[in-house]
Amino acid sequence: MVRPLQSPKAQSYDVIIIGGAMYGSSLAWWLSRDPGFDGSILVVERDLSFEFASTSHTNSCIRQQFSNPTNIQISQFGAEFINNFQSYFDHDPRVPQIHIQSFGYMYLADSAAGAENLRLNQAVQAQLGAGTRHMTAAEIKAEYPFYHLDDITAGNHNAVNEGYFDGGTIFDWCKRVAQEKGAEYAQNEVVAIDRRADRIQSVSLASGERVTCGLVVNCTGPRAVKTARLAGLDLPVEPRKRYTFIFDAEQPLECDLPLTIDPSGVHMRSEGRYYLAGCPPDEDPAVAYDDFIQDHSIWQDKVWPILAARVPQFEAIKLVNSWAGHYDYNTFDQNAIIGPHHRVENFFFANGFSGHGLQQSMAIGRGLAEFIAYGAYRSIDLSPFAYERVEDGKPFIEKAVI
Repeated sequence: MVRPLQSPKAQSYDVIIIGGAMYGSSLAWWLSRDPGFDGSILVVERDLSFEFASTSHTNSCIRQQFSNPTNIQISQFGAEFINNFQSYFDHDPRVPQIHIQSFGYMYLADSAAGAENLRLNQAVQAQLGAGTRHMTAAEIKAEYPFYHLDDITAGNHNAVNEGYFDGGTIFDWCKRVAQEKGAEYAQNEVVAIDRRADRIQSVSLASGERVTCGLVVNCTGPRAVKTARLAGLDLPVEPRKRYTFIFDAEQPLECDLPLTIDPSGVHMRSEGRYYLAGCPPDEDPAVAYDDFIQDHSIWQDKVWPILAARVPQFEAIKLVNSWAGHYDYNTFDQNAIIGPHHRVENFFFANGFSGHGLQQSMAIGRGLAEFIAYGAYRSIDLSPFAYERVEDGKPFIEKAVI
């Protein structure tokens, strides 16, 4: 489908955000409301329908069950933002309330090493106030008798501000209010970036315009490496395909199914009257940007057998919907790359979230807006996510990557 290009209204902007999905819109909204920023914002988005954006394919989950304190703090702010959504929009009567369906994540371990890893993670989470419990298999079985746990040694569960939420509504309102506050959105594509020495001067658009800028922010999700290379930079980010399945059960469970992380890599949870499951493929290569073809054998040969083995009531289930989406997968350490490049200081990154994106977008958008407005992070120190760690070969350590 050929999408009409929209020319920007001006020839120069203080901030050009490339990519208008959740991260571009989060940053545009935070910047537009920050009293320390009074500049102009242009959001360049190649498809304003967002039909194939990762934001549109997200499962909208949030957890505090990370091993790194910074990731935990980021998600804790995400939960605060969701639970107080209307207040962040100044109690605008148009803005709805949003709630987290807090049935929690249930991490399962089938080895002594896995159980010890969960125990250590729980200790870090508890120090930061998270409600995670480290549980024996017997304790899990007592609360959730539908699980088959003969192979399970331990689990971690947190039913406080963990689960899923209406990410689409958050995205819609960030985008809408950013525009109302002056951020301009143009359906177009950046095809060249003029970098002279260590500074970005301008971007060139598919419609032919050359637009000068104060700084550029890369919010292009799985296409992030393509955008970075326009500026002569590189990123260890590639599109990886992830599968989601919605199914009905002939024998529904008697209570909500926590978002269960099976040791096999398959995850499952309640989804209204239905259930949701997902997984990576066994072979997980980079894919083409437009490859959203589903592999139905993954459901039949991998996911369904694991669901039935872990929850025997899922032996009789019916697939009702499925889709494939893309992770912007950071091959270096599966964590975000955020903030200005250490040499090209007016080129900013918001990339490589590797499946953590929507739940982290609220804190990361705020942090980037702070850095752009004030030259430093003010709320959560996001400097451990800086690009420089990639060149230095020093990965951001996070053991709880799904």
